[in-house]
Amino acid sequence: MTAALYEFETEEETSLEYLVLAAQAGDREAFGELATRFEPMVYSIAVRRLGNHSEAQELCQEVLVKAMQKLEQLKVPAAFAGWLRSITVRMAINRQVRRAPVVATEPQALDATCYESATPLDAVLANERARQVRGGLARLGELDRHTLEAFYLRGESLSEMSESFAAPVGTIKRRLHVARKRLARQLETAAAV
Repeated sequence: MTAALYEFETEEETSLEYLVLAAQAGDREAFGELATRFEPMVYSIAVRRLGNHSEAQELCQEVLVKAMQKLEQLKVPAAFAGWLRSITVRMAINRQVRRAPVVATEPQALDATCYESATPLDAVLANERARQVRGGLARLGELDRHTLEAFYLRGESLSEMSESFAAPVGTIKRRLHVARKRLARQLETAAAV
């Protein structure tokens, strides 16, 4: 009985080695047979690692594709199962690390926790700050004011500003920098008063 069992294992091993060698030689049917034999193992590792049926199925497909692409790198055909297992574990770990945590929640729970954080005081402070900025802009020189208005209020790009001001982009960047500093000084002066 032991000899028969040993003989069966040897035939199975030989058959596996034959399939791996044939698949390495480009036989797609041989690789299909390998995939059919080892897909349950790959799936079980994937579902154990990921804890999600659909992700495990997706990973299973990715692993088999990766194995088909990298099969020529396998030096010992008899080690196919261990090689495939290591690919599966590595890809499952990568997927776990890269995926965002899934948080399941009911829409009613989201509605109950969402609230408007702006208070009337926030609105008053924002209006006051906007008034101060407008006042600071009015006290700036014409070039500084036009530069800041073009960039921040009209949303012009540096290239567009370069064309409208007939100046190089580097000069526009410098003007923006200087104008921001001057506006900050105007706002500090206004706040100190």
